[in-house]
Amino acid sequence: MPFIFEKLTVYQKSVQFSANISKLTDTFPKGNYYLIDQLNRAALSISLNIAEGNGRWHANDRKQFFIIARGSVHECVPILEVCVSKRLITPETHQSLRSELEEISRMISGLIKKKDFEFRRGVPAQ
Repeated sequence: MPFIFEKLTVYQKSVQFSANISKLTDTFPKGNYYLIDQLNRAALSISLNIAEGNGRWHANDRKQFFIIARGSVHECVPILEVCVSKRLITPETHQSLRSELEEISRMISGLIKKKDFEFRRGVPAQ
């Protein structure tokens, strides 16, 4: 039986985003460890905080983890800017990843705004 958060589209998209970032950074040349590490951590943190938030009993606790997840989305933006400026990724790849982040951010904002997080009743909010 899956955990309820695994049914969330935003969770699924954030896991896929993290996997894509991991694959992408595997192609970066040596000497860019700081970017590879920080980008992978920020990308992974999105889904981790969605999952951890779901495990919290009180709505305010869940909301706080969703806020942290959205912060991790925003953390990815300047890192990707540096990657494109260093020509580690193409402008097209940058734009595609940025679009994914914008969509994930909107979806997380929906979770944050939802007053009664319906996770406990088995109905994912998004």
